[in-house]
Amino acid sequence: MAAAQDVADFSVNPPPSAPPRDVVRTLVSQGIAGLRAAGTLPADATLADFVVERPKDRSHGDFSSNAAMLLAKAARTNPRAIAQALVQALPASDDIAQVEIAGPGFLNFRLSPAAWQRALREVHAQGGRYGRNEDGGGRMAGVEYVSANPTGPLHVGHGRAAVIGDCIARVLAANGWDVRREFYYNDAGVQIENLALSVQARAKGLSPQDSGWPEDGYRGDYIADVARAYLDGASVESDCRTVTGSGDIDDLDAIRRFSVAWLRREQNADLAAFGVAFDVYFLESSLYDEGRVEETVRELVAHGHTYEDGGALWLRTTDYGDDKDRVMRKSDGTYTYFVPDVAYHRSKWQRGYQRAITELGADHHGSLARVRAGLQALDAGIPEGYPEYVLHQMVTVMRGGEEVKLSKRAGSYLTLRELIDEAGSDATRWFLVARKPESQLVFDIDLARSQSLDNPVYYVQLSHARICGLLRQLGERGLSFDLEAGLTQPLELDGDSSASRATRNLLIDLSRWPEIVAVAGQQLEPHLLATYLLELAQAFQSYYNDHQFLVDDDATRNARVALALAVRQVLANGLDLLGVSAPEAM
Repeated sequence: MAAAQDVADFSVNPPPSAPPRDVVRTLVSQGIAGLRAAGTLPADATLADFVVERPKDRSHGDFSSNAAMLLAKAARTNPRAIAQALVQALPASDDIAQVEIAGPGFLNFRLSPAAWQRALREVHAQGGRYGRNEDGGGRMAGVEYVSANPTGPLHVGHGRAAVIGDCIARVLAANGWDVRREFYYNDAGVQIENLALSVQARAKGLSPQDSGWPEDGYRGDYIADVARAYLDGASVESDCRTVTGSGDIDDLDAIRRFSVAWLRREQNADLAAFGVAFDVYFLESSLYDEGRVEETVRELVAHGHTYEDGGALWLRTTDYGDDKDRVMRKSDGTYTYFVPDVAYHRSKWQRGYQRAITELGADHHGSLARVRAGLQALDAGIPEGYPEYVLHQMVTVMRGGEEVKLSKRAGSYLTLRELIDEAGSDATRWFLVARKPESQLVFDIDLARSQSLDNPVYYVQLSHARICGLLRQLGERGLSFDLEAGLTQPLELDGDSSASRATRNLLIDLSRWPEIVAVAGQQLEPHLLATYLLELAQAFQSYYNDHQFLVDDDATRNARVALALAVRQVLANGLDLLGVSAPEAM
């Protein structure tokens, strides 16, 4: 924004609980209606939706709008002239202290202390629900994540998928969606066959170094654990079923069933240690057992989107933006791997998932277009862009400045459980979700474990604990605290002192939280929550440095502690959406 030149001061009050940005938007809409009524703006003029946003530079005000820029063409005048008229048409509001016309016609709004006072009261009034909304309207959303084949312990990449998917589910629920968390896994196929052969070899006394070891067998120590449990006749309960090892080393089917159940139980235990759980476990084999794959293929053929060539059945995915057509059924009669994916995501639509989100590693990118093409070719009313995909990049784990690759248990990769045991669940969750999923991530174990202000999760948790400590100190010093009085005491916003700026910045950041939750849900970007929480903690630290809380003056003490408690509430709300604890002492 350019520097302000024209200023209007204001001396209609908004609905009691309207967020500050909604207040500004309502006033601008009312001003535009006034211009139409006055004939300044033609009654039949069309207007693109204007924006009310927060300026990057807070010195330009609390909110800005491009409404005048959009009105200029309809009014057949220049933007500054219509901006002047719009400012004059704005209703008076106790929530607006000042409106400035900047540059070619931007409107910059500064809120009054009364507006910030009301915003602060709203945080306390809503408590744990502050920031939540009903955007989803109770519609059903399915979030699929992790979906690891049960062939070994979960690795760090699965951990990133787990926390991103879990946080997306939490954020969608906070935005009013009825969320189902789903885990899809393959319990058959080549990889599962290699698992069974590996366990069988271990049960027969072979090791990976022996000549009889399966060519594509799994070599981690966990294979020996599975074989031992199978031989001992152990019972494993996993995904609502119980499987008991028969001990028969020649019964490969029994070994397969037991191995899958054993490793699924281990994966669930790893995820439980991470605070991740699921509502639905979907087996790939069920797509074949229940005829869903065949039914999907019949539908595609019936709608005329397939053709035969070279003894294979092809899908015309190029009709839907793919770079080439794809084979569905090979000449040997077997299906290519994307066909069950189409059948699976079709089942999501049939199960009522109006919004379906699938979290995957970036290496799955190539299959996305053909799955969506298959869903569109079904002509079943499934929306374009269904499902929505969130792809995460790889994770590099560092310790002591060196990359950590090997695992004591899995052999070839660091397991999620090992990372959690070393860095802790809170730090592991934070670090794995704190960056945009499509960006590569370096996980520094030393930083994650450190109790220093360089560690972002420690910094945020410490801010929460510090505010809890204020309440304990009140009691220790025999000081009283009256929340209602604190919420009516005028805030310290006068002047341009560092203390006043710290107060205003803290209030601005508190008021941003509902917007952050909404955007994170719309864009499926939970890292926005972590970024915001760190900024809020930093704003509180600045305020904390400039203000004494446990002062003798009752009015000042009540007002400052009330503000601090609002920060504590928002920090707790945010950490909850990330699945990270909010400690009261550290």
